[in-house]
Order: sequence, then structure tokens, then C-alpha cells
Amino acid sequence: MTRRQKAVAFFVALCVLLVAATVSLNIGWILITGAGQIAALVLGIVLFGLIIAGLIIYTVFLVMEIRRNEEHDTFINSVTHELKTPIASLRLYLETLQSRTVSEEQRRHFYDIMLADAERLHDTVNQVLKAGAVREKRRASAARGPVDVAALSRESVALALLRHHLSPSAIALEIHDEATFVVRGDAEELRTGIANLLDNAVKYSGQSVKVTVSVAAPAPGTIWVRVQDQGVGIPKKQLKRIFNRFYRVQTRAVKQVKGTGLGLYIVRAIARAHGGRVFAQSEGEGRGATFTLELPRLVSP
Repeated sequence: MTRRQKAVAFFVALCVLLVAATVSLNIGWILITGAGQIAALVLGIVLFGLIIAGLIIYTVFLVMEIRRNEEHDTFINSVTHELKTPIASLRLYLETLQSRTVSEEQRRHFYDIMLADAERLHDTVNQVLKAGAVREKRRASAARGPVDVAALSRESVALALLRHHLSPSAIALEIHDEATFVVRGDAEELRTGIANLLDNAVKYSGQSVKVTVSVAAPAPGTIWVRVQDQGVGIPKKQLKRIFNRFYRVQTRAVKQVKGTGLGLYIVRAIARAHGGRVFAQSEGEGRGATFTLELPRLVSP
């Protein structure tokens, strides 16, 4: 049990003890006062109810604040790791290139690694900036127009394969029907949303990555982009919380997976900004997860 979990348990236990003590005192006061003094009895019961409510509200807010601080600390530690690791790698390869002569093949290999590290840094900073923009509800509505979700999904799959150095068979793309899948929105934001779902699926797939991306229209006015993996899965109790800012699944299998806890939060914000939603399904730990991005379809008049 961590220090904050002990603190939460302490304050919950303290609240229970205080409520029990208050109930005991109130019952004792009623027995001593007697039922004859109705006005005093009613006043005492009202004050008793207010004290109980105050104790419960205080404890709830205190526990929420402790958990919020824990999430913030986790976020800071994760971002620090995500920044320090590629910076350390870049510094090591630059010092190697500066201190000794290497072959052209090694030089090109070093450049590839440094470029990948730079891309990782860019992605981390972009995630934080994107979350900040979403938090402040900045919307570039003028930039919105028709977006082909099927074409966007193809681009996102190709980028994910390249970014994570995967074989083409690792991510399967299924586009159902022959109809067009067009929505009105910001192409860059939607690309970010689909990319975040793919990155999430790859990261939590473990050693064997097998992801399926499906684009379909379950209803005339709706488009689905569904990303399914066969990874570590999600406990059912945490399915609704995973879209909260800074929240990360609390299981042993994902402790080694690094991240900022912002990816799914950004996806939810993008979905809502486009009049849609995103939801997750999982049968539990070790049984994979499915994320569905639902968007309103642009129907031609």
C-alpha cells in the first residue's frame, strides 16, 4: 500500500469514527433530553444531520484531492521519463560522433536513432500542448470541412507501422462497405485522435502486436472507427475512468508501459468537439480491448 493509499484509508476511517461518535452523542442527547421538548429535539436532529453531511463532504473532497495529487505526480514522473530518455540517448550519440571516427554505415544508423528520439520528444511535447489546448477549449472551427475518415485511417495505420517499426501484418485495416465515410471536422485533430488510439493499442499489446482497425457505418448518420487489440486488457471497473486526464490503468501488466495519461483524454475531447463520442470495451485483464470512435456522418443532400 502506497503512502497516499494509507492517507486515504486513514481519512475514511477517521470519518467513520467521527460519524459513529456523533451518532452516539446525538442518541445520548435525545435520551437525556427526553421527547417532551419537541423544539429542542427537532433542532438537535437538524444540526446532527448537518454535521454528518459536513463530515462526509469533507472526507469525499479530501480523498478526491489526494487522488488528484497522485495523478499529477504520476503525470510529472511519466513526462519527465519521456523527456529524459530520448535526450540522454541524443546526447550519447552526439558525444560518440564528436569524440571518435565512425564508419558511414554507423553514422547513418546513429542519425536514424537520433531522428527517432527527436520524433519521440516531439510527440511528447505535442501531447502536452494538445491537452492544454483542449483544456482551454480552443477550437479552429473555420478550418473544418469534409474529411474522408477511411483515407485518414489508412494514413494513420501507415504512420503507426513506421513509427513503431512493425511489420505490415501487425495492424490490419478493414473498411466495410463501398460507401464513402465522410465527416465534417478538422482533419489534423481527427488524425491525432485515430493516431492516439493506434499508439495506445500498440503500446498495450505486449510483445506480440496484433491490432485491427475497422471503419464502418453502423447507421446512415454514423461512422465508426474501431481499434481492437489483443493486449493486456482493462478491468471493467476502470473502463469509464481511462478517458480522464492523467489517469492510467492500475494493473501490474501496464506498470512498465510509459505514457503521459493524456492520449485517451485528448481523443475524448476531439470526439466531443466533433459531435461524437469514444467508448471502450474489454472483457478484463489479459483479454484485449476495443476502442470505438463514433462520429456523425456527413450525408450529401
